[in-house]
Amino acid sequence: MPYAFTLDDVAFLASPAGRDAVAGAAALVGGDRLRAVSTLRARLGDRAAPVLETALSQERARGRVPDGWLLTAEAAEQATAAPVAAHRAARLAGRDVHDVTCSVGAELHALQGVARRVVGSDLDPVRLAMARVNVPGVALVRADALVPVTRDTVLVADPARRTASGRRTWRPGDFAPPLDALAAAAGVSPPAGTSQRGGHAGVQRQESPHDLVVSTAPGLDWSVVPWASEVELVSLDGRVREAALWSAGLATTRRRATVLSSRAAPWTVTDDEDEQCPVAPVGEWIVDPDGAVVRAGLVRQYGARHGLWRLDEHLAYLSGDTRPPGVRAFRVLEHGRYGEKTLRRTLAARGVGRLEILVRGLDVDPAVLRPRLRLRGDAEATVVLARLATGPEAFVCEAVGDGVPADL
Repeated sequence: MPYAFTLDDVAFLASPAGRDAVAGAAALVGGDRLRAVSTLRARLGDRAAPVLETALSQERARGRVPDGWLLTAEAAEQATAAPVAAHRAARLAGRDVHDVTCSVGAELHALQGVARRVVGSDLDPVRLAMARVNVPGVALVRADALVPVTRDTVLVADPARRTASGRRTWRPGDFAPPLDALAAAAGVSPPAGTSQRGGHAGVQRQESPHDLVVSTAPGLDWSVVPWASEVELVSLDGRVREAALWSAGLATTRRRATVLSSRAAPWTVTDDEDEQCPVAPVGEWIVDPDGAVVRAGLVRQYGARHGLWRLDEHLAYLSGDTRPPGVRAFRVLEHGRYGEKTLRRTLAARGVGRLEILVRGLDVDPAVLRPRLRLRGDAEATVVLARLATGPEAFVCEAVGDGVPADL
């Protein structure tokens, strides 16, 4: 069980002595954990547990919040990555914003200096105390997210997505607070033209006491959230981090994919763009679009933007004769009907000893297939296995560009 911090713990951890103790604990836990616990207990007595938990939480949240922040284990797990929070804050520049589930202050830190005015609230007094240390100068109040204490503000929320037993949940009604209750508290209504599946005839301004943006799990079925006028899938360095749901007063499109990178400029694609992306045989390149594009249902728009085409009506793989800039793609070396024996011979002829295996639409487990291919040699390759309308196909490729390759 995670350690349950007290207000007295927070006061100590925020002091110079507490910060020194956490720094010392961080140096110890990199080695023998049991020995570190014993050493800390001898040094700090009853303070050892909160100091150790803080050091471990800071390590888990490294890169997502500033170094040295006070965190609980749960807050460290749920804290929004700094680049993602900064992107959302930029969309709210110049607005009055109220983070109604502020926790230890990750969203507030991004909003500070960008929004016109910022206020944070939470029901947990310990997290509020930590937020006061982490983001000094921001107005904070203890309040229920379902009872807004501000007017004419944009409400920002990041509901907890675990049940009381600790299990992850995908049901909006099980979030804490529930999505429908958040929307009702904000006075947000479904936009005009909402269909039964959550599609919209157009983005229209709805009069309500608040605008609302909710950060939630990327796997959420957003068709069950009728008030969301825009759904934005956000990825960071190849990993889809969240789905952001924007109410009508904030929406500028219906579906958006935003791709953030620590190595390149961000980019976005929306469903307002041209979606003419035909199906055709493979060209020089195979492109596997970023997960945010796929989850947002914007593969055709992305393909049309870059002059690509689809390999199959039902697969997200795209192809073309030019690689889109800044993405990892696969130069096709040879291809044909997939068969395990044929693929083994092809790879042997090429001297492939290290192989990345990507699969779409076929019941093939790369971990099972790899040893059966009896790889030998110094060459590397990527094989793309896909079920097309013509049957199962294997594409032997050379990976080009940055990305997150599968386990070789």
